[in-house]
Amino acid sequence: MLLREIKNIYHLELDTIYPKEEVDSLFSLALSHYLKFDRFILALQPDLVISKKEEQPLFEALAVLKQHVPIQYILGETHFMDIPIKLTKGVLIPRPETEDLVRWILEDTAEDKEFTCLDIGTGSGAIAIALKKSRPKITMYALDNSSHAIEISSENALIQEVDLQLLEFDVLGENSLDLLVDIVVSNPPYVREQEKSSIAPNVLDHEPHEALFVSDEDPLRYYTAILDLCKKTLVEGGSVYFEINEALGEEMKALLKKYGYSDIQLKKDIFEKPRMIKGKKG
Repeated sequence: MLLREIKNIYHLELDTIYPKEEVDSLFSLALSHYLKFDRFILALQPDLVISKKEEQPLFEALAVLKQHVPIQYILGETHFMDIPIKLTKGVLIPRPETEDLVRWILEDTAEDKEFTCLDIGTGSGAIAIALKKSRPKITMYALDNSSHAIEISSENALIQEVDLQLLEFDVLGENSLDLLVDIVVSNPPYVREQEKSSIAPNVLDHEPHEALFVSDEDPLRYYTAILDLCKKTLVEGGSVYFEINEALGEEMKALLKKYGYSDIQLKKDIFEKPRMIKGKKG
């Protein structure tokens, strides 16, 4: 079959579920993963014909996409800061806007600087791995309350040949953490229950709710717990970097001030939404 005909079928089947541009992206990701084709293949070879064997995984992926399953879970991987990251269901899919959080830390730290960093709620390990690959001299700790997430992040660290100190730990628990670090970074759950109606089915029905949602009554509970942890874990003069709910920027500023943080900065992501904040301890 002509490859462009399969692309047309993707649009016929998926344009009512996703924006057309996203369908183009889904098709390109499937081509790259299963057939190792460049995303410009149809521009270069508009009459390219592929075999039945080559067609099969593309149509199998299409069938699952129609059930709103995220492409990252279908392929078993995603890319974060151009780094391949293995994924399975039960682990949050890292977003492009979270890359901006990593870039912010990289902007603030010299390449040859030696420091310690803690990623709280590491999930797939994407943030921690991206930081370690760009700043090899750092000592990188990463924790999560999910043993499955720790397993996946450990696999990703092994694949990417980076040294992560991984720890299963619940920041909402009563245990203390015997660490002292220069930087804490976290992308914790921050979507309020009241915002569920605006969440796409591929996210709502398939990604882990415990990594996404917080109650309307206490939407900053994870940030509060992390800042409590930082009382002993973060060095004086150290920095915290958070991804946050774009609607709660002022509340996050107030929370950081309450805990005695200075040099507080709220920053917009690639979509021009105020979704990142940092502060200096003391």
